[in-house]
Amino acid sequence: MTIKEFLVSFLMPEKCYETFFVEFHPHVLLDPPPPAEQLPQLLKILWRRSAAGLSLTSALLQLYACSCPVLYAAANSFPLYSWGERLLTLVQSVAIVFLIVHYRGKTMKGLWLLSAYTAAMFLLGSYAAAAVVSLLHESRLAAAIASKGFQARMNHINGHTGQLSSASVLLSCAGSLGLTFVTLQVVHTVFFFLTAAHILSTCVSCVLLAQICCYRSRKTILKNRNR
Repeated sequence: MTIKEFLVSFLMPEKCYETFFVEFHPHVLLDPPPPAEQLPQLLKILWRRSAAGLSLTSALLQLYACSCPVLYAAANSFPLYSWGERLLTLVQSVAIVFLIVHYRGKTMKGLWLLSAYTAAMFLLGSYAAAAVVSLLHESRLAAAIASKGFQARMNHINGHTGQLSSASVLLSCAGSLGLTFVTLQVVHTVFFFLTAAHILSTCVSCVLLAQICCYRSRKTILKNRNR
């Protein structure tokens, strides 16, 4: 039994095999973020009942980045088990966006925003050309990096990180490092740009992590002085 026969028989449909290994689409294999990355942030917002310090622009960009792999997989009729975890991440991102708007006292605006988003996803999934879906999918990593950049800017302006989850940032940093390592192992022209993008994503994640540590230390010092 060849490797192809084994993979197609036990692990994936032939269409997925053709996409991954014959057509060689590395972007399908290297989609951030991991499913666990958004969960700590969502739980922290729910636990604290606050989304103070979180950038709505950042959350929307993250939602876009999470939507692209799901849209791409659905448009190409990939089996659900191959992208179900991305769907879970997407649901978490939708919840985070809604909670940010909700805790700003604009619940109705949040509902309208989610309704518009759902309609846009349905229209794209149903009627968008394959080239448009592929273009959207290619832009997901840039959106994820921009999302982190907007949150870092928000932290700098506020002078604190608010309800930003250190666990989510740490997972994001670790995920970007892992993806950078994977792309470095493959000699391919496309991977040069992916590697550069993942290195940049790692750097921005490190900036967020440094902000959390610095602002937390500053807060501890101020508390000790007040005592």
